[in-house]
Amino acid sequence: MTSSPRPTERILSGAPPEVLFVVGATSQYFGAIIAVSLFDEVGAAPAALVRVISASLILLAVSTPRLLRDGVPRGRELGIIGLFGIVTAVMNLTFYLAISRLDLGKGVAIEFIGPIAVAAARTRTTRNLVAVGTAALGVLVLSGLELDDEPLGVLFIFLAAACWATYIVLGSLVARRDRGVAGLGIGLAVGALAITPFSLDNLAVFGSVRLLALCALVGLLSNAIGYGIDQTTLRRIPVRRFSVLLALLPVTATVMGALFLDQNPSIAEVCGIALVLVGVIVQERETFATSA
Repeated sequence: MTSSPRPTERILSGAPPEVLFVVGATSQYFGAIIAVSLFDEVGAAPAALVRVISASLILLAVSTPRLLRDGVPRGRELGIIGLFGIVTAVMNLTFYLAISRLDLGKGVAIEFIGPIAVAAARTRTTRNLVAVGTAALGVLVLSGLELDDEPLGVLFIFLAAACWATYIVLGSLVARRDRGVAGLGIGLAVGALAITPFSLDNLAVFGSVRLLALCALVGLLSNAIGYGIDQTTLRRIPVRRFSVLLALLPVTATVMGALFLDQNPSIAEVCGIALVLVGVIVQERETFATSA
């Protein structure tokens, strides 16, 4: 007998993908804002480690009934989930190392090169190509020409971009196995083990209940909620559309950085935001025209 979906599952399955993206992005970047405020005390790498560990524990606790019912992944499925978790954890680590040196909005904009590459690889029509190209131009404007100021930050954000592209592809495979957030929780546990040797340069976080609690809150907002919404969305829409809709994330990060971190965008960056939005709109029109 098939059990009826929970209220949360019904809401997530019925909400428009655009709404889910805004909610997920807002949650992710509230988490990032908290993390930035902790970097001086904790360090970027330890903050990323505790973020991944706490998110994994939260997701595994939530999905325990499903794991008991469906069983723990094994074999090839476990391998895919583990690889997905490692890529996600490395993405978190390199992203934090980057935004400890770059503005949040600018860092996310440069990182978006990863999703743009995935969308471009899956483009099939002229309109899709225009959508991807316009969004990419917006990202280029947002990222600016200040790469000489923080070369290490730029290196880390390019590594995060490569991980983000891989995260989309592997995340789609994990999502379509329909394990809810259980796969994400198991994957993040594997990922936490993978980045631990690179994240122990400052152990202060493990000696403070306050710092641990704040880092755990970051894990809840940025990973458990943010990536959990990603998993729901990836079960509903094609990877190409998902990749283009991710263009909303640099926009959200720029707005959040201006509101909460006093990182005000320039006129050029505002133009970049507009181009990103145009790319999303063109992509959406193509989606609706195809399904009509």
